[in-house]
Amino acid sequence: MPGRVCRFAWKLCLIALIMFGPSVTLGSADPLSIKIGSIRLVENELTLSIVEKAPENDGFAGAELGIADNNTTGKFLNQTFEFVDIPLKSGDNPLPALQTLTEAGIKFILVDLPPEQVLAVSDAAQGSGTTIFNVGSSDDSLREENCRSNVLHIAPSRTMLADGLAQYLVLKRWTRWYLVFGSHPEDRLWADALRRAADRFGAKVVGEKMFEDTGGARRTDTGQVQVQNQISTFTQDAQDYDVMIAADENNVFATYLPYRTWEARPVAGSAGLVPSSWHAAHEQWAAMQIQNRFAAKFPRRMRPKDIQFWTAVRIVGEAASRKNSGDPHVLIDYIQSPDFSIAAFKGQKLTFRDWNWQLRQPILLGDGVAAIAVSPQEGFLHETSTLDTLGIDRPETACALK
Repeated sequence: MPGRVCRFAWKLCLIALIMFGPSVTLGSADPLSIKIGSIRLVENELTLSIVEKAPENDGFAGAELGIADNNTTGKFLNQTFEFVDIPLKSGDNPLPALQTLTEAGIKFILVDLPPEQVLAVSDAAQGSGTTIFNVGSSDDSLREENCRSNVLHIAPSRTMLADGLAQYLVLKRWTRWYLVFGSHPEDRLWADALRRAADRFGAKVVGEKMFEDTGGARRTDTGQVQVQNQISTFTQDAQDYDVMIAADENNVFATYLPYRTWEARPVAGSAGLVPSSWHAAHEQWAAMQIQNRFAAKFPRRMRPKDIQFWTAVRIVGEAASRKNSGDPHVLIDYIQSPDFSIAAFKGQKLTFRDWNWQLRQPILLGDGVAAIAVSPQEGFLHETSTLDTLGIDRPETACALK
C-alpha cells in the first residue's frame, strides 16, 4: 500500500510539471500564500415560498469549496490559499471592511453587495492594486456607464440573463410575450432587459402590466384560495400571448403566477422557466462532480451565488498555478489577457470581455426541479464568440474603462 501511495503522488507531481512547466518548484521551503477576501451582505430575504429562502452561507459555501480546490492543486505546487470573509448587515458601510482586508494585504476581494456599494468599494480601492470581483450584482450599469477597470464581473448581467431566456423562447417560437413587472426600480431594470431581448431576437411584447407592491407579510397575509383568485383576475384582460414573462426581482408576485393565470400559458423570467448562472439539477459537462462534492461538504444543493463565488476563487487559483506567482500584478495581468480562461462545468471555457470585464458564460434555464436548456442556443451566431450573443456586445457598450 505505501508503494502505491508513493507512485500515485509521483504521478500527480508529474502531471503538475507537465501542466505548469519546469518553472514550478515542488517542495520548496517557503510556500506561496495567497489570501482572498470577501465582503457580502447577509440579510433576512423575504420570499413567497419557504423553499426559495437563501441559506445564510449562500455564496460563501461556494467560496469555501473553491479554496479547497485551490489548495488541492496548490499542495503539489507549494501554494496555499486562505479565505477571509466579512459579512455585513443591511445598512452597514462596506468601506471599513475593505480597509480591514486591504490592511491585511489582501488584493483580491469578492463583493456581493448592492450596485451603489459595489461602486463605493471599487472607487475606494482604485490605485491600491486591489481587484474587486463582483459576484452578486446583475446590474448592467456596473458593466456600462459606471464600469470600473478594477472590477471583474463574475455574476451574469440582467441583459445576459434576458438574452439567454429570449433565445430559448424564440427557438420554441413562443414569440408573443405578455410582460408583468413589479413596482420596484430593480423590477423595471429587469423589464427593460427583457424588452431589449425581445427586440434583439425577434419576439414581441404584446402587452404589459405592473404589479404594485402594497406591502404585507408575503406568506402569512395570503391564502392559496385568495392568491388563486387574485392572480387569475389580475391576468384576465391580457392580450393573446404565448408566454407570460415576469420581472420580479424583489419576490413579490412572480412565484404566484404559474398555474394561476387566466389563460393556460407558460410563465418565464422570475418564475417558471428562470435564467441563471447555475441550477441545482445541472449535470452536463462533469457538473455532477462539483455538485456531489458540494453536497458532501454542505447539507444542501449548489445555488447560482455558490458557483459565482467558486468561479471567482478558482480564477485566482488558476492564475496562481499557471504563473507560479502570488504577485497580484502578475496574476491580474494574466487574468485580463487573451490567454486566460477558466473551466466551470458549462461546456466551454469562460473568458473575460476586455471592453467591460464581464465574464462570458452560458446561461442555464430551469424550473424548480429540472435544468431545461443552456443558452446560447443553436443557430444564434456571432463573429467571434457565440457567448457574446448574451448581453451587451462590444459595438453596443457604453463602458469607458477608467
